[in-house]
Amino acid sequence: MNSHDLVRSVRAVGVVGTVQALRTVRAAWRRQRADAAGLPRRGEERARVPGPVSGVEPGPGGGVVRFARSELRVCVTAGGAVFWGWDGAEAESSYALSGLRPEPDPRAFLEPDKDGGWRVVSERVTVVVSRHGTVEVQTPGGVALRRELPPRWWEPVGGGGARWVQRSEVAADARFFGLGGRSAGPRLPDGTYRLWNTDPGGSFGPGDDPLYLTMPVQMVVADAGTHLVFHDNAWDGTVALREGEEGAGSGHDRPGTSELRMEGGPLRCWVVVGPPSRVLQTWAALTGAPAVPPTWALGYQHARWGFGSAAEVRRVVAGYRERGLPLDAVHLDIDHYDGHQVFTVDRERFPDLPGLAEELSASGTRLVSIVDPAVKAEAGNAVYDSGVAEDAFVVDGKGRPVRGVVWPGESVYPDFTAARVRAWWGRQYAERLGQGFAGFWHDMNEPVSFVAFGDPSLPRSARHDLDGQSGDHRAAHNIYGLCMARAAYEGLCELRPAERPFLFSRSGWAGLQRYGGTWSGDVETSWAGLRASLSLVIGLGLCGVPYSGPDVGGFDGTPSPELYLRWFQLGSLLPLFRTHSALRAGRREPWVYGPEVLEHAGAALAQRRRLQPYFVTLAQLAHRTGAPYVRPLWWTAPEDRALRDCDDAFLLGDALLVAPVFEPGADRRAVRLPRGRWYDTATGSAYDGPGQVLLDAPSSRIPVLARAGSVVPVRGEDGRTELEVWAPVRGRAGGGLVVRDPGDGWERAEVERYVTRWKNDRVTVVRETASGAAEVVEGVRVRGV
Repeated sequence: MNSHDLVRSVRAVGVVGTVQALRTVRAAWRRQRADAAGLPRRGEERARVPGPVSGVEPGPGGGVVRFARSELRVCVTAGGAVFWGWDGAEAESSYALSGLRPEPDPRAFLEPDKDGGWRVVSERVTVVVSRHGTVEVQTPGGVALRRELPPRWWEPVGGGGARWVQRSEVAADARFFGLGGRSAGPRLPDGTYRLWNTDPGGSFGPGDDPLYLTMPVQMVVADAGTHLVFHDNAWDGTVALREGEEGAGSGHDRPGTSELRMEGGPLRCWVVVGPPSRVLQTWAALTGAPAVPPTWALGYQHARWGFGSAAEVRRVVAGYRERGLPLDAVHLDIDHYDGHQVFTVDRERFPDLPGLAEELSASGTRLVSIVDPAVKAEAGNAVYDSGVAEDAFVVDGKGRPVRGVVWPGESVYPDFTAARVRAWWGRQYAERLGQGFAGFWHDMNEPVSFVAFGDPSLPRSARHDLDGQSGDHRAAHNIYGLCMARAAYEGLCELRPAERPFLFSRSGWAGLQRYGGTWSGDVETSWAGLRASLSLVIGLGLCGVPYSGPDVGGFDGTPSPELYLRWFQLGSLLPLFRTHSALRAGRREPWVYGPEVLEHAGAALAQRRRLQPYFVTLAQLAHRTGAPYVRPLWWTAPEDRALRDCDDAFLLGDALLVAPVFEPGADRRAVRLPRGRWYDTATGSAYDGPGQVLLDAPSSRIPVLARAGSVVPVRGEDGRTELEVWAPVRGRAGGGLVVRDPGDGWERAEVERYVTRWKNDRVTVVRETASGAAEVVEGVRVRGV
């Protein structure tokens, strides 16, 4: 037991109680014994490198380069993405990809390079393979973006899977982003990051690592260009990042480095090159379009662990109604279950849950249910009995269900890597729909098993189906939450085919966006936790998961009124806007923090309601293009080094810039502006970028600026969508995209394109139709004139 395990065991006793804590000790020893007996012993190993080139075989999009002790397949797809795999690793059988095999670029070709190497040449990218196995990704002009040195494997002498290391070099000025949900960022500082989805065992703050949702996806931004790299391997591993230094040592640049070490699994990689918008559009084409949440899920949502009863839910909802505050959803945590058992209801405290859901829905508020994967291992529990009959649970090497300890006690875990189990689990949501729930949040699905020491998950020796490939938990752990999300999404589509499902998941992997979004997890209640909230949202968006947000106010403890308000103001401009708190934490209703906070929180809620058409547009565009709602300031200017290093503000779509307040007592803050003119939406003052300006940030608001020329759809006083136009700079055109709310079904709405410009002394707004015609739009509100 190390110091981290000791802290976790103390937390376990405090959170789950003495009896449950004793179970966690037993579970930890049980897991340790299972792995000692079930995992292959790693004895003597033999190191291997590719060796020199021995031959090539041209193929579609590239070809195979053979070395003395390995072979490398390189393929450029028609969309411009580059794939390579060592030792026969193919792009197929990936949980990250959407299932559609990318077509090779018919114009890409393999040709000899200097010094005995080879290169694949295409319109968007060139891949150079040296005679010893270095892989370099270059722009069409020959500028190197990434250089992967020859990999090294360590293979057990007696046979079995090899662990491996891949060291990469990037430009000295490059900055690293991504790797899933990281609290340190969004620009990732030098350090080692683990790739193993983990419940930290309590609230977390900046620097705590790993967290719930990790993925080997990096976006690297440098003067020479932007690229995304994805090492398609779900095993446990680490990524060591070190930024470079220009002019280091004798005037030579020291490149930035990324060293990936994996405990097993294939060595295969995808690289996408281009402007950030094109990179994520290509990434979405590979891994699947982000799901579009229903319109109500783009509003304000209130959650709490510990509502305790239907009466308390009604009391809280009435509090919002009496104060004229909008409330789009209420989330019920595990305390509404019967004995914490999934797909059950405590009938004593919630005697008529369907009636409650209908009553709330009539006033515009939906119910959202927590769903945990662990099933109480007790005969008579309907879900357990059904799962046993379906042979649905994860087993050990002898075919016995693996047991862990979670909220209901001794539990078993569905094997979501099996198609038949996903179908069985998806059918269970009929019970939730019958109770009146409209959405679902998945929790504890790293998956978690409470343990007093060691890894708080299933034994690594536990067996999984892996869609017919068969393997153990080392290969299944990181994709467990992803597969659970798939099971729910597909089940809900079967059960309610006319409605888009709404779900978000604490854990997941690359491709999670196909099924829903995520949230921060148990972020600590502190100013540092507030800053970490934004880091997570930006980092996840750059990994292709655009819908996310934090527990506003932090998960534990009681925030000060000022901290709560600043968090609320930030949350009101993030995709998932949800207050939430732990069982013994302070409440999160705005009126609890005094009349001043209530007034200003009400203004933030009104602003969110007014911007709902804009959030609808961002959700629809994310689905079509992969672009996140929340973007780093360098999104349209990755060559701007000052913007690359700015992590305290963000772009909300193309039109708005948001500058949260992260310091107590602050009533002004410096804001770095991208190029162009920006208007303070509160005062109308204009500022020209690039550069830094000092803006007022009174307690009543945080700075929000609008880009000159932008078109922002907003909700009018009559509830209909209106266009708000910010005057373009004279002599320049502006514009924007608008997607009207198509409802909560599957209808595909039209993308409306608008152009703004000065004509004489008047700002004109023109809508460009699909046929190329232009229609002048009247009755818009022009600001900034």
